[in-house]
Amino acid sequence: MLFNSYEFIFAFWPAALAVFFVVGAISRSWALGWIIVASLCFYAYWRPFNVLIIVPALLINFSVAKSLQKLAPLKKRNWSRAVLITGIAFNVGFLGYFKYANFAATVAHDLFGRQLVLTEIILPLGISFITFQMIAFLIDVHGGRIESFSLRDFILFALFFPQLIAGPIVHYREMMPQFHRADCRFDTENVSVGLTLFAFGLFKKVVLADGIAPLISPIYQQAAHGSPVSLVTAWMAAVGFTMQIYFDFSGYTDMALGIARCFGIRLPQNFYSPLRASNIIDFWLRWHITLTRFLTAYIYNPLALWLTRRRLAQRKPIYGGRKSTLGAYLELLAFPTVFTMFLSGLWHGAGYTFLVWGLLHGVYLTINHGWRQIGPRLWPDKESYARFMRPAGLALTFVCVAVSMIIFRATTMGSAINLIGGMAGFNGVALPTTIVDHLGPLSGWLRGVGVAGGLEPGVDANKLALWIPGLTIIALTFPNTLQVLARYEPALGIKAPADESRIGARAIAWSATPAWAIILSVIAAVGVFHLGGESEFLYWQF
Repeated sequence: MLFNSYEFIFAFWPAALAVFFVVGAISRSWALGWIIVASLCFYAYWRPFNVLIIVPALLINFSVAKSLQKLAPLKKRNWSRAVLITGIAFNVGFLGYFKYANFAATVAHDLFGRQLVLTEIILPLGISFITFQMIAFLIDVHGGRIESFSLRDFILFALFFPQLIAGPIVHYREMMPQFHRADCRFDTENVSVGLTLFAFGLFKKVVLADGIAPLISPIYQQAAHGSPVSLVTAWMAAVGFTMQIYFDFSGYTDMALGIARCFGIRLPQNFYSPLRASNIIDFWLRWHITLTRFLTAYIYNPLALWLTRRRLAQRKPIYGGRKSTLGAYLELLAFPTVFTMFLSGLWHGAGYTFLVWGLLHGVYLTINHGWRQIGPRLWPDKESYARFMRPAGLALTFVCVAVSMIIFRATTMGSAINLIGGMAGFNGVALPTTIVDHLGPLSGWLRGVGVAGGLEPGVDANKLALWIPGLTIIALTFPNTLQVLARYEPALGIKAPADESRIGARAIAWSATPAWAIILSVIAAVGVFHLGGESEFLYWQF
């Protein structure tokens, strides 16, 4: 069941909230138990068999966590570490079988020419998000950061349905204190803020993201069929899909925040205007924020620390400061970064394109870190460096992200290379006929130098010429939802006053007024009106 569906908006969610508030007036414990029941129903709606897969896996994780908890006071670190490794191996194996078994067979065939039988494997909903949360939970229990937990609390933490499909990836320590102090009663502010977040998110998803999607898909289909894609069309595909996934993910994140807030729960922020980043490091601090913190805390930092200790033991220089060496940079920063982003790509999907996408972002980040060491030395002072890098970095980051999104969206590496080659002009240049025909004598000169009139069949240049600039302006200049609602802490870590506004987030800050009620009613009505059309949520498979 998707958030942007009639059955969720008009049946499941209202019923879940109504029972929650009625039961909460009697017993908070019963209300929390009801959330578990509702979450299981939500999880089973798409495919009931999912419950029979995921629940045993959660019970195994609970047993492992309890074993770690019992070993902690005994100070048997070796035993505890062995149990932790066993638990992590189980989760990795669980994810690997369901998500990557067929991909592994494909890789084996490509490398060794062995034709293995591919079987249909049911992919449990949100398996990647759940697996990462379980790994983080076990590591936190092993590290003593979680001291006590019950089966009910554990299941509630793991299956809370607003964050099941697309995250955010939450920690037990930030969620359970909220459940423990929730009064589980109707709260006007929580419901108002929640509905506002949901309305904004629904509009982003079904109007903006789904609106441009049908205009972009034909270009990727042509590339997949091997048809060369020319310069302008390829750039439309790159920037257009960047806008589609931007508003798709942003919208679904807002909806998740809003649904949880109606229950009195604040989820952590997971999306904060990433296309306004002036470098790729800042981009990853704004895009899928909870994934970035997981990868940093549980993969990058331990790997970098282990490598640093090894170099110190070998009495080799480490990375940091003016005395850094190229060897230290490559071993202590470049390798952990590229390896971590490779795993990020693998986590996103079972396919060569996702692996290359992850590796590419690893290279981006490595270059960005190196530039931070070298770049400022090329300018006379920090102010002149900042004046240049803010606009230049914004443009460069946008282009780099758009190129990577080609690989993320393409079905094969061949079609991705086709599109990237088109972006570089290797497949020729073509302009819309409506433009060429109005250039007068210049049109003949353009045709003489090889510029064709007319884009590829199926490309609606007129609509894309409106959609792409319009969505880009919204993404780069409008205050985001978290800024508009900042005074009500719409997500964990968001505090008033709103910052980073370019058209005045404070001036249009949300409040419970008749004017905002009318605005949100229109936004919600437009969103609901667009339900039932062609829609694709790009992160559901994760």
